Parts: sequence; structure tokens; C-alpha cells
Amino acid sequence: MSNVPEITDSHCHLDFPDFEGQLDQIIANAAEAGVTRMVTICTRLRNVPQVRAIAEAHDPVFFTAATHPMSAAEEPMATLDELLTLAQHPKFVGIGETGLDYHYTADSVAVQQESLRVHIAAARNTGLPLIIHSRDADDDMAAILAEEHAKGAFSCVMHCFSSGAELAKAALDLGFYLSMSGIAAFPKSQELRDIFATAPIDRILVETDAPYLAPPPHRGRRNEPAYTAHTARVGAGVFGMEYAEFAAQTQANFDTLFAKAAAWKAPI
Repeated sequence: MSNVPEITDSHCHLDFPDFEGQLDQIIANAAEAGVTRMVTICTRLRNVPQVRAIAEAHDPVFFTAATHPMSAAEEPMATLDELLTLAQHPKFVGIGETGLDYHYTADSVAVQQESLRVHIAAARNTGLPLIIHSRDADDDMAAILAEEHAKGAFSCVMHCFSSGAELAKAALDLGFYLSMSGIAAFPKSQELRDIFATAPIDRILVETDAPYLAPPPHRGRRNEPAYTAHTARVGAGVFGMEYAEFAAQTQANFDTLFAKAAAWKAPI
């Protein structure tokens, strides 16, 4: 295992029922594949206790929290104070996932945008990276990110990036990161791979979004953090790099963006 290049699954959902009772094995599988860290994402603030407990019980796991845009209309509006309090936990390393999703929940555009701005304020105040979910909302997303960034800088990753070239450019121009999920490894995703290929290599992360979006050869089945390695191998090809070199670069990128996770030391 020591010869396997180390990578980080920058976005997964280990609290979902798909992994119930299996986390020790899931984390062992990840380690065997070289995935030595993972960030589990809480999508409803009322679920923070469960997600926080997973991070506290497993050294390789960090956590974030936010109100997912698809849940924004049915969950209480997050407050800045609430997010700032969560950020005091030593393994709380990002604000998200938040964002805009007009695919299934276009009827809640106004509340999604309000929620997004609250989360941006939390990222700006804490210095923690914002984790963005964006689907069928490219123009509004680019406009809000630019407008808010002009009010005060913050760092950000476009999680599971699968939007168009214009949003990619808008995000990169603001200094943000793009994250490759299993979608980037799908055979029919050449256009998306071409978008990634135009990005600076020091602005690329890898993730699973597990239990969703398993890359080949596991497509159609439950995803898990170990499978980050399949997407990362595709990523290496996109950038014309050896796998070990690409893995090391994405590790450095993660450490830069998620500096709190990089600095964390397990209690002795």
C-alpha cells in the first residue's frame, strides 16, 4: 500500500444510509486505493451531529456543512452565526455544499440565492473554502459569485463540476477550483474533459460525491471513496501526466484550499 500514490476524496456523503454499518470497511477500502483523506458533506444542518460524529470517530475523515440548494425551501434558513459556530470544530473544514440547482427546484430560486449568499458570508468570515453545487444555473451562479467576491474575497471549489465552459472560466478567473467527479470519467464526457484540460493544473481536485456517480468500471453501482482513484487516473490522462504526478498535484491543491484539513493532526 505504501507504493500507492495518496489522493483525497474531497467530497462524499458518508452519513447516507448506503454506508450504514460499513464505515470501517469503506475507509479501509479507501486506504488500500491510496485515498487517505475524505471530506464528508452535511447537506442539512439538522444532520450535523451524525456527520460530525463520523469525522470524530475516523481520523481520515473531515466534515463540512450547509443547506443544499435542493433543500433550501424546506429547511430553516441557515444563519451566519450558526455557521460560524460550526466552524470552530477542529475537523470542520469547509462551508457547503451550497449553491443553485434549477434542474429540479427552479421554483425556489429566490430562497436558494438567499441561502447561497449566507453561506458565502460564512466562507468569507471564516476563511474556509466554499463548496458549490451548480446545476442548470450557470449565468446566475457566475453573476452571484463575481458580485460577492467583489464585496470581499473568499475561496471556493466548484464541486462535481459538470457545467459549461463559461462558468468554468468565470470560476477560474476568481481563483476558484474545479473538482472532477466520476462524471468526468464517463465515456460520453469528452466535452467536459476538454473543459478541465483548459484549467490550471494547480486548481484541480478529485472527488466521488459517493454514494452517487460511480466512475467506470463501477458505473451504475454505489460509489465509495476508494473509487476516487479511477477518476484520478482519468484526470491524469486529461492533463497528460503520470498518475503519481497528478495525484501529488491534487494533494497539494487540496492542502492549499483546505488548509485547515492539511494542518490537522490526530490526537496522540
